[in-house]
Amino acid sequence: MDFFIPRFCTVCKIKLDTSNKFVCENCEIKIQFLSEEQIHSEFLRKFNSVNIIDDYTSLYIFEEKGSLQKLVHALKYENKFKIGIFLGKKLGNNKSEIFNSWDADFIIPVPLFNLKKVERGFNQSFYISKGINQVTNLPIKKNIIKRTKNTISQTTLTLEERKENLHEAFTLTNKKLVQNKKIIVIDDVITTGATVIEIAKRLKENGADKVFTASIATPPVSHFVRSSDTQDC
Repeated sequence: MDFFIPRFCTVCKIKLDTSNKFVCENCEIKIQFLSEEQIHSEFLRKFNSVNIIDDYTSLYIFEEKGSLQKLVHALKYENKFKIGIFLGKKLGNNKSEIFNSWDADFIIPVPLFNLKKVERGFNQSFYISKGINQVTNLPIKKNIIKRTKNTISQTTLTLEERKENLHEAFTLTNKKLVQNKKIIVIDDVITTGATVIEIAKRLKENGADKVFTASIATPPVSHFVRSSDTQDC
């Protein structure tokens, strides 16, 4: 099939060989993994003070104009939802020990507002969750929490504006299903953590035992210094 319908790298557009999916080896090797020290530092910076997220992990460093940004952009805006499954498998395989230690009952993809989902055609966090599920067998519950507020883009907002933008943006559709449960909230890129914190609030207000969060990537600290903490993905 590659002979008749060749596939090309999402990042650099060279022809892929049969061993590669979506990205060539040269582009994939440029994607940097987050170290355990960086992950711990990000947890302290994003979540420790609010005392709502019980633990957090992420796989890659999200760099502007880098290979990963192009993959995530293709996933979200070019209808290449299979990239979500591909990245979800990467996350599930690399973080299997952490997922096992959390002993979660199920995972929840960060929901999109219905209009945005219709416009995009799918929820990228759901397909990332599908990739994780294929590796870990963790069940996906995509209808427990719903985004009821059509929030504006976070990309130009300060941290405080993001919090206000997301205030009461989510509601639970079935409170009984979260009571005494350990839940992992999945997002594509966690920048400030404002979105997953707001979701975790709703879950814990309705009886969730623990709420963890995981993402494909997070921007480096220098990103926040450079952009005055105004970007989000």
